[in-house]
Amino acid sequence: MNDQPDTDMAAPGTPRGCPVAHHGADVTRLYGPDAATDPVGIYERLRKEHGSVAPVLLEGDVPAWLVLGYRDNRRVLDNPRQFSRDARIWRDWAQGRIEETSPLVPMLAWRPDCVSQDGEPHRRLRGAVTDGLQAATARGIRRHATHFANKQIDAFAGAGRADLVADYAEYLPMLVLTRVLGLPQAEGRTLVESCAQVIKGGEDAIAHNERIVQILGELAERKRAEPGPDFTTALLEHAAGLDEEEVVSHLRLVLIAAHTTTSNLLARVLQLILTEPSRMSGLISGQLTISAVVEEVMWNSPPLAVLPGRFAASDLELGGHQIQEGDLLLLGLAPGNLDPEIRPDSGVSVQGNQSHLAFSSGPHECPGQNIGQAIIEVAVDVLLHRLPGLRLAVPPEELTSTASTWESRLDSLPVEFTV
Repeated sequence: MNDQPDTDMAAPGTPRGCPVAHHGADVTRLYGPDAATDPVGIYERLRKEHGSVAPVLLEGDVPAWLVLGYRDNRRVLDNPRQFSRDARIWRDWAQGRIEETSPLVPMLAWRPDCVSQDGEPHRRLRGAVTDGLQAATARGIRRHATHFANKQIDAFAGAGRADLVADYAEYLPMLVLTRVLGLPQAEGRTLVESCAQVIKGGEDAIAHNERIVQILGELAERKRAEPGPDFTTALLEHAAGLDEEEVVSHLRLVLIAAHTTTSNLLARVLQLILTEPSRMSGLISGQLTISAVVEEVMWNSPPLAVLPGRFAASDLELGGHQIQEGDLLLLGLAPGNLDPEIRPDSGVSVQGNQSHLAFSSGPHECPGQNIGQAIIEVAVDVLLHRLPGLRLAVPPEELTSTASTWESRLDSLPVEFTV
């Protein structure tokens, strides 16, 4: 692969300035069989070939730059004037090269939510979200998490075995979120499936995104008529004066972001505890805290491996590459956390070091990280107390993961325990 600009190698019809035009047609795809099974291998190969920033293709062969370096990720995240979150300046979108039916639309397209805005519009909308989440936390996230953790465990406690992904981590965060948002608990399973499909991409992503929006639109209508002590009502009544579309967009944002990241992180935390005996014994003896284990996973397996996206507000240089105005940049949170420039030895303990990229950074840093952390701490604590003799039912090397562009999810976590 040629690392020097070479427009003569561009695919037919490829616009000047996009990654394909700069690096030739043989650009790495962040989707497909290889990406699904070995994303870390792809990140490291790209780092060797291109340095801290690399050209990649997304579904539909849409060009982008993947930021691999820790410091370059920080630069992009902390400088919204240079790297905007407003997808309306995305050149491929503005010039009509992204179909409305593209599976990238649910993850990258502009919406009237705080994630899609910069400056004062962002501050106005994020303030409403932050206030609403703080109110929800004050109403007992840990109490809700304890209730639903016990309820999930009750369903398999008598069997002596379970899959802690399918039976526990996949649904527990959504059950807590239904309570936070004011949704009927019965809609949780439908929303789990749809959130997963939106993140996974593929031909069903648009349909599942529409299903989420429909359910949340109906929720907003109900709460406008019958307010309650929930996040939805908090958005509807906030002094920022959100309109109907803004309310639904933020409900969607919180639902997808909070569920997918928390369920994935919980599964990875449980995987580490069950495959590393020192972690389990440390937790049981009290020498290790659950938050320390979560922190370790945040560094080594962040729940979102790649964060979408930023858009260059002008021509600039990043990581030795010429980025042009309107280019799409993806934040490589997983490769950034493993950047050998800041972690020459990835085996060194990161306990007490919270400077990972897992929650993003800058003005768009995740506002709900304390909620996710609380759910995970309660989920692990209740599980270890309820299931004596908890152990992995298969050799650790048999555990598998499946990746999409944005995340790598543990497929299953079979365990046994004493009844």
